[in-house]
This record gives sequence, structure tokens and C-alpha cells, in this order.
Amino acid sequence: MPVSSSLRRRFDAANQKTPMVASSGAPLVRFKRGDCKEDIARPYQDEATTAGRYGLVLVGKAQERTSSWRGFVDPSHTGHRPGHPHISWARQSSIPDHWYFYFADEQWGPAFLKMCSFAPYGLWCCANGHEWAKTQLARAGVGFRSLDNGLCSVDDPALAHRTCARLGSGHLRGLLNRMLAVVPSPLTNDDRKAGFDWSFSIAQLEVSDTAVFDQPRRARAWFEAAIGAHLDLGRPERVSLVVNRTVVNRGKRQTPGRFATEVITADVAPQIQVHYKSSKAKAYLKEGKAMRVETTINNSADFGLKKTLNTDNWRALRRLGAETNARFLAALGEGQAGLPDPATLEAVVLPSTHQGQRAPGLRFGDPRTMALLASVASFTHVFAGLTNKALRSHMAALWHPAYSSAQATYDLRRLRLKGFIERVPGTNTYRVTSHGVRIATFFTHLAARVVVPALTDLAQLARPQPPAPRPLTTAWRSYERELVSLIKCGQLAA
Repeated sequence: MPVSSSLRRRFDAANQKTPMVASSGAPLVRFKRGDCKEDIARPYQDEATTAGRYGLVLVGKAQERTSSWRGFVDPSHTGHRPGHPHISWARQSSIPDHWYFYFADEQWGPAFLKMCSFAPYGLWCCANGHEWAKTQLARAGVGFRSLDNGLCSVDDPALAHRTCARLGSGHLRGLLNRMLAVVPSPLTNDDRKAGFDWSFSIAQLEVSDTAVFDQPRRARAWFEAAIGAHLDLGRPERVSLVVNRTVVNRGKRQTPGRFATEVITADVAPQIQVHYKSSKAKAYLKEGKAMRVETTINNSADFGLKKTLNTDNWRALRRLGAETNARFLAALGEGQAGLPDPATLEAVVLPSTHQGQRAPGLRFGDPRTMALLASVASFTHVFAGLTNKALRSHMAALWHPAYSSAQATYDLRRLRLKGFIERVPGTNTYRVTSHGVRIATFFTHLAARVVVPALTDLAQLARPQPPAPRPLTTAWRSYERELVSLIKCGQLAA
């Protein structure tokens, strides 16, 4: 076919450093199998952007499988005669060269075109809306901090929101026009005059919402709680399935081992995914500090929409993605308890600063601290309040008889700064706050009813002892099973 030969000649010329490639200074790279093309091209794009040298920065070449039109001898044709073969054309699987053209664009930042040298000359463009938004903010002089494929913080959030909202199909068409003006094309001027040109469709559109937490540990705590509460969302293989039965082989012998599907592996970030036909929505942690909800639309027809790249279809797909993200995020939060906050524990047990004053930590397990918390939880101060003298009386009984007035003053100060007690105006008497009662009571009960008995049992188990009677062994094993069950019910296991 003349058009195919023309395109191949142009690509072969590019391989010989055509003036187009030479004038741009773009090197030619032959991608190997297993190469991450974006990782190879990104340094060239970043360097060009930093230098303000926009345009083509790298040309890549790779063999990839695709479906293309190919000619073949058709022996089944009715007019076939020996020496006069009939040539037919059909779509067949082939592995032709694909060409990658990487750009540093003034409007979009890093982007690339992928072209196939076989008919029907497939053309793909990949551009990132986050990079477009960053470029617009930088040109407007608005400061921001980047998040991997997103924004972490912006000096003018309202402007950033308006900027992202105005991204439209026209911006993408402008990028395509700038790229196609540089790269080789199978279409001649006569082809275009005859009405033949590229027809662009939206092959994939990703719409995401990112919520950045002020403290990363809060993001992780919330997301892990959401995973535990929504194990039945998404595809079934995302849920652990343990086979609660005995597997017996042909020899009537029990097969050893535990039967379960593997769900979590090392170094794999957890996700919650919901699939619908060829599209999906997922939620995950971005860099451990941001909650990302992302809808990927791979086929507009799944939702009764069109694929053609125009304003109406673009807006409809963006609206669909935004609505899906909102519903997904609402489903994640539905039924959730308050945000799990590790900072509450840290604020109690670690040193902290309150109104410019440093408060020593109330270390859980320390005998003096546990006695102090038990004193706060006592009922004797409900009417008269808590004073230095009353605290010394409690601590002498619960901790040490030599507990002094200076020690009581020190403890009252850190209790006050931690919010456990508050001073009655004009007096040296303190009232225990509701927060102080709850925390002191919880820590006291936790130590007395869970930690101390469990550690005592474990210590006794570790001591060398003569063989225990069979009933005691059976009872101990029952205790272990109940303890494991209790931990699982409390969702303390990983």
C-alpha cells in the first residue's frame, strides 16, 4: 500500500536522524523488553522543562504486539488459478515497530505520542491533568507542594480548584496539534484536502480526588479502619477465604497445612477496589499521607456515553468520574466510627507542649504513673476536689509512703497540662475533667484486668515446670484459643 510505504519510509528516515529529529536534539532510544519507558524518558523531559526548552525531547522505538491490516495469499478465492494468486487483506496479530515521541510541553509538561507504522496507523496520546494544573499554577505565580501525581498543598486553594475545573477537551486538542506538527505522519496534504484526517476518541479517563491529612498516621489509621469495615466491597479475591474443613487424599490420610487465599503480601500497599465492566474505582493511600479516590473509565459505552473527543463527551465523563468518587468516598465513611487518632495516645504517654509549657509524659506501665491515674479515677475527690494533700494520701497507699509534697506538685502540674484536671479559680483545689476520668479509668482497667493478668500467665508459662496434668493442659489450650479469638474480635491482629 502506498500510504504504508510512505509512513515506513518516514519512520526509517527518523531512525537515520532526519532534520526534524536532529533540529530538536532528541536522541533515539531502542527500548528493550521489560524497560519502563516513562522512567527512561522522564529525565529528558524534566531537564528540558527546567531549561525552558519545550518540544520533542526523546524518540523511542519498541516492538509490540497489535492488530493490523496485512496482506496474504487467499487460496480459498473462487478465481484462484495456479500462477495467479489472489491477495486478500485482513486484521491479523502482528509485532511491528511502535514509535514513542516524548515531549516537554509548555502547557502540559511531560506527555508523549505513540504511533504504529502498520495500518490502520494507531495513534495514542498520554497526558496528565495534574501536570497541566501544576504548569498553570506555576505560570500564575501560585506556590504549591507536589504530591506524586497530584498536589499536596497550594497557597491559593480556590484558584487551584478553578484551574482544575476549567481543563477541557480543547486543551487536549491543542496538545495534539502541537505534537502532530512535529512527528512523521502517514497523511499527506492531498489526503487532508480530500477529507482524511485523524479521528480522536477518549480511550481512558481518570478522575481523582485527594484528601491530604495533616498527620500521616491519621490517614493510615482511618484507611485501615475502613478496610476492616468494608471487606465485602470490590472483587471477592480481595477477601481472605479460609477453608474450614479437612482435606483427605486418596489414601484416607489428612493433608497437612492451612488452606487460604493469599491476600496481603510484603511491600504491597493495601487498596479497596470496585469494578464495573471494564472500568473501576479504587481508594488507597498516596505516599502514606493522602487519601486518594480514583475512578478510571476505560470504556465510555459502559455508561451509555460516547468516546469521541469533544466538549460534551469530555464534560459528561468528568461529571461521571466526580460523582463516582463522591459516592465511593461516602460509602467508605458510612458506618465508620470517629477517626482513629493515635495522637490521643501519644499526647498522654509522651512529653508534650501546651500553651508554651512542657508537660512530662504519663508513661503507661510506670508504677508511679499507674498509681497517679488510679488516684485520678478515685471517687473520693468527687465532692471536695483534688488537692496536694489528698493526692499525697492516695499515692502513699497506692505507690510509696514517702511520696512528698514536691512530687505531688509536679504530678498535679502535668495532670493539669495534659487536661486531666483543672484548677478551681482562686483556690489550690482541682476538679477532674471528664476527659481525665475516661482516660484514667481506661488505663487503670486495662492494666489491672488485661495487661497484668496476661503477662503473669505468660511468665508462668515460660518458667520450667514439671509436666502438667492433662486437665490443666487442656484448659490452657482452651485459654489460648479464647485469647486468640478475643484479639481477632478486637481487630488487633494485622
